[in-house]
Amino acid sequence: MQKDREKGTGKKERQLVSFDWAVKRLLRDKVNFEVVEGFLSELLSREVRITSVLESESNKVDATDKYNRADIVVEDREGEIILIELQFILEIDYFQRMLFGVSKAIIDGMIQSDRYKELKKIYSINIVYFDLGHGNGYAYRGRTDFRNMYDGTDILELSEKQRDIFGKVEVGDLYPEYYVLKINKFDDVAKTTLDEWIYFLKNDSIRDEFKAQGLLKAREILDYFRLSAEERAVYDYEQEAKSRYLSQIASAKYEAEWEVKQEYSIQLEEKEKTIEEKEKTIGEKEKTIEEKEKTIEEKEKTIEEKEKTIEEQKKTLEEQSKALEEKIREIEEYKRLLNIN
Repeated sequence: MQKDREKGTGKKERQLVSFDWAVKRLLRDKVNFEVVEGFLSELLSREVRITSVLESESNKVDATDKYNRADIVVEDREGEIILIELQFILEIDYFQRMLFGVSKAIIDGMIQSDRYKELKKIYSINIVYFDLGHGNGYAYRGRTDFRNMYDGTDILELSEKQRDIFGKVEVGDLYPEYYVLKINKFDDVAKTTLDEWIYFLKNDSIRDEFKAQGLLKAREILDYFRLSAEERAVYDYEQEAKSRYLSQIASAKYEAEWEVKQEYSIQLEEKEKTIEEKEKTIGEKEKTIEEKEKTIEEKEKTIEEKEKTIEEQKKTLEEQSKALEEKIREIEEYKRLLNIN
């Protein structure tokens, strides 16, 4: 059951139906355009007035995508097309999906007119509840410009004639613009009116002090208790089904991660065991080398001792030879004396 709640500051917040559900059920009605207009005006920093809601993918959604995404395509009084999509589950190629959505809208526009100058400006607004890409912020804008390859300060601009014909100021005004709101990155501190909208998109509630365009109307028409009994039953059922679906996705992801972790642990243990065996073999080889080195040292020591003994024996022989020579001289001297006498 929905009810008022207090959060952080102690101020009451009226619990509202989720924006994705409202996009599918309530906000397509012309009497409720004010809500979406307010959101777009705060995001695009200009006054937006919707003239019509166009056919969107969520009108043809299948069972596997029913609780994962919601979208609405509108045309404003400037004739520009605005694609709004809410995505809950990580899609690794979501950037390419954004590109595809815009490309499809451009092709659909060419079907209606084969004159390039009649192509309508496209805005792709993506409200994602997962960590898309890598960045520190929660609100991003992508826009096209043409810069001089040899002078980064020089940007290609429209000529005066082109500005008059197209009714645009810059080249980038002709090209699609992309907006990405990473809802889970928002810290619940609303510093701007756009932050107030992001707070609502994250928490399904609006604080009393919020002043952003469209939120007063949203507080009114999205109040859970203003729904009929049948609408509340449908909302409760679909929200519960959505929670189960997202839980199943999260569980499957956890299970896959756990299996990968287990497999990695097994592989790691096998690698550690192999490393231990290699280290043991290396240790044994090092021990063998040490023993061989010790044997070599002992042999070298024996050789040194033998060389020392040989030197000593050589010295003794030299001394004996010298003594012998001395005796020979004495004998010869003795003989000489005998001959004299």
